[in-house]
Amino acid sequence: MKKNILIILLSALLLPSCGEYNKLLKSTDYEYKYEAAKNYFAKGQYNRAATLLNELIAILKGTDKAEESLYMLGMSYYNQKDYQTAAQTFIQYYNVYPRGIYTELARFHAGKALYLDTPEPRLDQSGTYTAIQQLQMFMEYFPQSARKEEAQNMIFALQDKLVMKEYLSAKMYYNLGNYLGNNYLSCVITAQNALKDYPYTNLREDLSILILRAKYEMAINSVDDKKPERYRETVDEYYAFKNEFPESKYLKDAERIFQESRKVLGE
Repeated sequence: MKKNILIILLSALLLPSCGEYNKLLKSTDYEYKYEAAKNYFAKGQYNRAATLLNELIAILKGTDKAEESLYMLGMSYYNQKDYQTAAQTFIQYYNVYPRGIYTELARFHAGKALYLDTPEPRLDQSGTYTAIQQLQMFMEYFPQSARKEEAQNMIFALQDKLVMKEYLSAKMYYNLGNYLGNNYLSCVITAQNALKDYPYTNLREDLSILILRAKYEMAINSVDDKKPERYRETVDEYYAFKNEFPESKYLKDAERIFQESRKVLGE
């Protein structure tokens, strides 16, 4: 009974609000609509704010209210976690108002919205590249911004995601081995490119041991004429690995590969 009374009371409170909002949608008093949109935005009712702002942007075009409306529209989408639409709206804002009041914020939130919308590393990372581009543009346009450090940290996080994508690809090639071709070579190339593109990655050790393991497997599976050369490359790779990671968690495996390679070479 108490639950039913509570539902009735809540409905009674909401109905006038809904009725007022429906009247507002039909109104041609755009100044009133603009103030109502700001009020909804301030109260966190972003869906209602966005509905009104979408209509007002074209009507208020050429006024300072249009500029503010477009920025509020972007933030309304952003706060609803509709990050793709938010980013598109922020990009529209700084293209229309390159020197606008909210241009710095629009550029920053365009990048952050895309950052928040990026997929996990196993999936296509085209959105990650777009997010990095937007954040880099923000830092170029506003190098003294108080948000510069946050933007830079987001770029680092996005780059880590790209490196993880490459690491997972290299690991997949290694696990495929000689299935339908020399996947060990693909593993080496993928891992080496990742190290070249992102030399300071925290996955550097993991990528490096994959290269060593893949080169060792290539040596094992080589034709006899190629074996000495491949084993020598494996030994050289071991020295490079040991020099860079003398306390590596993979050192035991690296030592095994080194000793077995030397044995084959008769050293």
